[in-house]
Amino acid sequence: MSEATEEITSGFPEAGPPRFDTIAAVKDGLAGVNYLADEGISSVVFLADRLAKPVLVEGPAGTGKTELAKSVARLTGSRLIRLQCYEGLDESKALYEWNYKKQLLRIQADAGQGWQKLEEDIFSEDFLLARPLLEAIRSPEPVVLLIDEIDRVELETEALLLEILSEYQVSIPELGTVRAQGIPMVFLTSNNTRELSEALKRRCLYLHIDYPDLERERAIIETRVPGISTALADQVARIVRSIRSLELKKAPSVSETLDWARTLVVLGVETIDAAQATETLHILLKYRADIEKATRELSAPNPAR
Repeated sequence: MSEATEEITSGFPEAGPPRFDTIAAVKDGLAGVNYLADEGISSVVFLADRLAKPVLVEGPAGTGKTELAKSVARLTGSRLIRLQCYEGLDESKALYEWNYKKQLLRIQADAGQGWQKLEEDIFSEDFLLARPLLEAIRSPEPVVLLIDEIDRVELETEALLLEILSEYQVSIPELGTVRAQGIPMVFLTSNNTRELSEALKRRCLYLHIDYPDLERERAIIETRVPGISTALADQVARIVRSIRSLELKKAPSVSETLDWARTLVVLGVETIDAAQATETLHILLKYRADIEKATRELSAPNPAR
């Protein structure tokens, strides 16, 4: 066994000191890194820290789920480690794998050694490729672990994630059990493309992030779009709210709203009229049928905005 890896077969890592004193401190701190959280979001982040539990964040795409984890990392000065999930993700890409090419070269170079000595050599830390989950477990510094779009993986991989999040330790047969030095803050995001297991949901605190209300979206626009006037931010938020009320294939996300607002600022628009809105709708909407439907709404005599 490598000296760099200590085998620990039982026990749970200790939670570090609280990162936040109050829920208000979470809300104010996130605002300081340009993430405008409401009371619900701030409460869940506060409890996740105090209870040392992962947070399962669900909601439509582009509503700030991933950005929440990034913002918490910035706020706490933690290292952000991200596991981007996709169909076919397996243990070798999520947890660890051995550097087979490097092992083969060592075997060829040291073929004269006894097999036992060679085996100990090639299955050492020098040949281990740590993937995001193992990196988060082994990190000596504070970590925010983002497991993004967990609903894209198969149930077998979801079970692997659940096992690691239950014990915060990883068993590597050739090296032993690697236990986390401290419990990372964990955020799992889902776009609801499939139902997640009850076991995973029980392990996590639950947070649903929907599209923001009018006032919060206007504040987000003002915060995230340099140079925009309050009047234009308000108009953008109202128009987007009106468009989201339509039956669209894909409603505009907050990130797309911000892109649209930045486009209007770059174009020097101070007040949006129907022509300016329809000419730039391709920034906000990504399907032709949606653009046509929104154009009709904006061209109506009294569009709701």
